[in-house]
Amino acid sequence: MTAMPFVVHIASEMYPFSKTGGLADVLGALPAEQRRQGAQVAVITPHYGHMSEMKRLRLVHSGIPVGYPWAPITAQVYQGVEQGVTVYFIHRSEYFDRLGYYNSSYGDYFDNCERFIFFCRAALEWCRHLDRAPDIIHAHDWQAALVSAYVHFWRQTDPFWATTRTVVTLHNLAFQGRFSSRLFWNSGLPDSAWNLDGAEFFGDFNVLKAGIAYADQITTVSPSYAKEIQTPEFGCGLDGILRNRADALTGILNGADYTVWDPTHDRFLPHAFSVGHMRGKRICKEWLIHKLGLDPAVAKYPLLGFIGRLRGQKGVDLLVDILPALMKIGVGVVVLGEGDPALEAKLQNLMEEHRGKFAACIGYTEELAHVIQAGTDVFLMPSRYEPCGLTQMYSLRFGTVPVASSVGGLRDTVRAHPDAESTGFLFRAGDPSSFLRAVMEALSVWERPVLWNRIRARAMRKRFSWVQSAREYFSVYAAAQKELTQDVQTEKTKRS
Repeated sequence: MTAMPFVVHIASEMYPFSKTGGLADVLGALPAEQRRQGAQVAVITPHYGHMSEMKRLRLVHSGIPVGYPWAPITAQVYQGVEQGVTVYFIHRSEYFDRLGYYNSSYGDYFDNCERFIFFCRAALEWCRHLDRAPDIIHAHDWQAALVSAYVHFWRQTDPFWATTRTVVTLHNLAFQGRFSSRLFWNSGLPDSAWNLDGAEFFGDFNVLKAGIAYADQITTVSPSYAKEIQTPEFGCGLDGILRNRADALTGILNGADYTVWDPTHDRFLPHAFSVGHMRGKRICKEWLIHKLGLDPAVAKYPLLGFIGRLRGQKGVDLLVDILPALMKIGVGVVVLGEGDPALEAKLQNLMEEHRGKFAACIGYTEELAHVIQAGTDVFLMPSRYEPCGLTQMYSLRFGTVPVASSVGGLRDTVRAHPDAESTGFLFRAGDPSSFLRAVMEALSVWERPVLWNRIRARAMRKRFSWVQSAREYFSVYAAAQKELTQDVQTEKTKRS
């Protein structure tokens, strides 16, 4: 493929319009970089209820036909622009005008399968209204994965899709969209898709498995994770189909958006700083301590930070396990996140027990996330698995040295002490004793300012650029298009 492709990304969230995690950050950065490199790019994402207040979005279609879950159903389409990329928003109030994107405090929405089948089908219907058929449809995670299955089957009979190829990116294999089998039979997929190599998964309808089965190419968000998910330990039950599709599976490390995450010009920080001018980081630390009501004396000691979902994957329970030991020494700890109500309650109880040294901020705000990155000395990432991780990339840039488990993208981005080029500390995932030892090792190095400053400076100079990641995605697109060329040649040979 010599000419740049027309790429349409389909995803359930995109920064700055919607965000629950790293998926949104990827969609906020990758399409823009692909556009800068010369591709025609668009994004299709849901129009959630809060977006009605965004004046920069305009209604461009009042009712495209979707036909799911019943024949007359339609979707509204809004349009906006972000960093020069055209973004289309699929709206239907009963599906997307809710407080949460995927769940309430009581759990996942009961109709998530219907919601995202509707979204996938509406997104593909909208593609028919674009200037031309996409060369590549790039779907992200289970919420968008079905588009690859639809395109696979539709292009066999519908000329519109004849030259479109699909890529599915697995941002987190643990979330698969597993539902009752009855929902498959109304999804619009043919009966032939219901088999062990397709959408069926132990008698259930597995949306992500269907996406993997019928995508032309599959990617994950780090090279290590691409290898890990082909094993029973990390494959979440899908390691078999992933091994079968290994030839189409590529690990591409995410980049970091340094237009947003850079302490030299971060709009959320009380003071800017850089690798050669670190006074501002000290100011950020003092400001954070004051804002969270911690003991001012903590400014003299290492301040440790954690930002992430309060779930088992992120290993926050390991932090809860070692926190009493940390509180016995001269450190402060700050946690920002939301998730498991039981973990939220434990953290709040610990804050009562350790007032002045420990702060648990339940919820998420972009401002506080930036200030924690800037104001802490050590960043904690005790994940049991981590497909890529973006927060450790941000912490490196902000001179907040990571202590991370040696899995997935963490292993690909953090060089472990005592390596001569170390940028952080790694430990064995899932082991609180190993986690505590790594933290203590980091604290001992913190007490050696010359060595600590060297590690911190190397960390701040690291760059994980979307420029390289975008180029690698273009290579994946080219592989998908090459398969198309081979298919066409095979068909010509048969006819002759």
